[in-house]
Amino acid sequence: MSKDYVIRVHDDPCSLDGAAWNRLLARQSAPTPFMQHEYLAALHAAGCATERTGWLPQFLTIEENGELVAACPAYLKDHSYGEYVFDWAWADAYQRHGLAYYPKLLNAVPFTPVPGSRLLARDDTLKTVLLQALTRLAADSGLSSVHALFIDADERDLTEGVGAGWMLRSTVQFHWQNRDPAYADFAEFLASLQREKRKKIAQERRRVADAGIHFSSGSGDDINPEDWDFFYCCYTVTYRAHHSTPYLTRDFFARMAETMADNWLMFTAWRGGQRIASSLIALQPDRGIAYGRYWGAIEAVPFLHFDACYYQPLAWCIANGYRRFEGGAQGEHKMARGLMPVPTHSAHWLAHPQFSQAVGDFLAREGAGIANYMDELNERAPYK
Repeated sequence: MSKDYVIRVHDDPCSLDGAAWNRLLARQSAPTPFMQHEYLAALHAAGCATERTGWLPQFLTIEENGELVAACPAYLKDHSYGEYVFDWAWADAYQRHGLAYYPKLLNAVPFTPVPGSRLLARDDTLKTVLLQALTRLAADSGLSSVHALFIDADERDLTEGVGAGWMLRSTVQFHWQNRDPAYADFAEFLASLQREKRKKIAQERRRVADAGIHFSSGSGDDINPEDWDFFYCCYTVTYRAHHSTPYLTRDFFARMAETMADNWLMFTAWRGGQRIASSLIALQPDRGIAYGRYWGAIEAVPFLHFDACYYQPLAWCIANGYRRFEGGAQGEHKMARGLMPVPTHSAHWLAHPQFSQAVGDFLAREGAGIANYMDELNERAPYK
């Protein structure tokens, strides 16, 4: 390691140089809006990912001669909520053996199961230094483990090559890919599906239209504060319906409107001049990728969820030349809407040797099951 490297740990992401952070992000193979400094800083400033909510920031930075050359988000966690890569069974096993699983160290974007670059660095050597710094921070602090969630393919390969106790885990998400040449319109996309699939989609959309519902959409500055207010009402209604508490605050979305307006697309469902539902999509315009994020409705209408969260966004992606729509975590039902399974990856380091061996054995078995599951899903592809 160069003697000029300075590694620091920061408990407030808002204090970091946002422009320097974003310049590093732009150099990575899989940048996403969720790794922008504005997004991570808003999660902290709006009270969503803070020590009070069990997300104590421990962001790592590496400087060389005063220049930021590597960085990554990291959090000290005393629970496993808001992660979407489930390790509750590991925590339970630790507890049953009289060991403390929490706190643990997490390299991830809070509440955001979107694959992408997690280690921001000038080169792979510095990414390796970041991985080493994460494990050293955990070891020096007496933590049970380090977890890097929804990492990109380059980081997966790098972590596997680093060794030193890092173990890989795979899960499955469902993404839509525009074809090459791109679909001319939504009707052409439907025509590419098997007859029963396109018939079902047409029936579902007709049911929504027959209920007197139509949609409007807006992005950037076209989304006004009233739109955001109604969306947030719908967002909280969805959580209440599942007897849960929203992770994100209204202040967070206000900060998104202020600092990242061009990265958001909102669909609003109307009936009789009244809003009844809203869905929010994140955008990465320079890469032509859209990300399904949040939705909610103030009354139940059959198939409205599918229209607001899949059909409207897919039609928009096709009309605007986007190449991919990521539907979020889990959900085999997305395949019937044209989204196909893709593997996502995480990497895990456990300090306890015996537990590390046991988890490694488990992940080997789980990985084989995931591979078989992917094969089974691909055999049920909805396309002709």
